[in-house]
Amino acid sequence: MRISPGLLLRRAMVGVFALAAIWTPGGTATAAPPADEEAERLAFAQRYRALQHGGIVRAANTSISCRATLGTCPGVRNGETPAVNGDLDMFYVDVDTDPNTYNSSRAEVRVPEGGRVSYARLYWGGNLKVGEQKPPKDNGRVLVAEPGGEYKELLADSVVGHRVAGGADAFQASADVTNMVRESGSGLYTVAQVNVAMGRSATGAWGGWTLVVAYENAAEPLRHLAVWDGFDALGAREGDGPLVRLGELAFPAGANGRAGLVAYNGDRGSTGDSLTVSAAGRTTALGDAANPTDDVLNSTIGGAVSERVPAYSNTLGYDSDVFELGTALRRGGDQLAFRLVSQRDAAWAGALFVAVDARQ
Repeated sequence: MRISPGLLLRRAMVGVFALAAIWTPGGTATAAPPADEEAERLAFAQRYRALQHGGIVRAANTSISCRATLGTCPGVRNGETPAVNGDLDMFYVDVDTDPNTYNSSRAEVRVPEGGRVSYARLYWGGNLKVGEQKPPKDNGRVLVAEPGGEYKELLADSVVGHRVAGGADAFQASADVTNMVRESGSGLYTVAQVNVAMGRSATGAWGGWTLVVAYENAAEPLRHLAVWDGFDALGAREGDGPLVRLGELAFPAGANGRAGLVAYNGDRGSTGDSLTVSAAGRTTALGDAANPTDDVLNSTIGGAVSERVPAYSNTLGYDSDVFELGTALRRGGDQLAFRLVSQRDAAWAGALFVAVDARQ
């Protein structure tokens, strides 16, 4: 959705979340809110943590794009023609041959050779209200097919975040898929029937899915691994929104690390979005060639290289990115704090995951 400068000035919209974690040596931990409930506002909470040799990989794709019959659509999809989802008539992505599914897309999980999956979680979400209104009762259900497999129904095992704000009817759901990914391993996973609406409106249609996979591998460095999730609109007055203060993370000077972010309704070319990390008294804005530091919510699936079907450059309102932490870890330290700022009236953050070298 495109927001006018006047609206930004009148409403002074700045949404913020800050993240950090209390770490303890070894072990894992998960947070499991009650199942089969919906909540308007879900504060970010730690879902998983581990101190182990290994890392985190991710597969992701969009569930909706511009209608292929539009003359500008090919250029928009490949990033050559500037556009945002609110400009376009949006229709489902559907790559399978199953007549019983109305949307489906694929993406590849690449667990390094010798790795063993220790945790995997699938996130999916989108906007229910565009040219049509989708029923929220279907938010907590998708179909998933592992590499070479057939569809299986997957139900959310946690609270479903569901909010109406800024003209959108937005949700995110998630489920533990550790056993499935551990047994099936690397390859293309297909996710279908994500409950997103098609059509055209000023708010725009958007939605997609991300599969986050933590793994153990004795050949890799000892790392802190963690996954957080929640769901809340970022467009709010300054100081509003979820805030979690954490610490006790020991990483050496010059450590390597990556951080991944899942977010919804980011518009490419609308500046004012930033993801920063603070460590040892220093704050660094994250970004890369595909994600400017002042426009990180820019409809991309970027960072780690893996196969996607389709592989659109502009995912029109769905972001699932992985950033190198690089110089942010130069001095070493014992805590990290991530902050996402969005100058929009309807953007959502859904998950953040981190893998950082540990001090030994």
